[in-house]
Amino acid sequence: MKPRNSWMLAVLVVMPLVVVPAKAEMASGAVLASTCYSCHGTGGKSAGDMPTIAGKSDKFIVNKLKSFRSGKLPSTVMGRIAKGFTDAEMAALATFFSGK
Repeated sequence: MKPRNSWMLAVLVVMPLVVVPAKAEMASGAVLASTCYSCHGTGGKSAGDMPTIAGKSDKFIVNKLKSFRSGKLPSTVMGRIAKGFTDAEMAALATFFSGK
């Protein structure tokens, strides 16, 4: 094979990898919610001092998470946790815990 043909073949093989970026799927609300269980209880039903989040409205949950993320609502841990979630992930969590 001529060097020019080898180069063209390499470009054709590598080009789709460069042009088409990989897209990660967002985890479901149920998977994301598992990060909440250690503090808010399994299923979001707290048995201790942490607030129960199961059954709260989706709007309430999203507003709280966004307030924690922005720093508008002071916290010890939730601000750091909320900063790790996108708006879509917050919505998925809210849908899961609200039971919708």
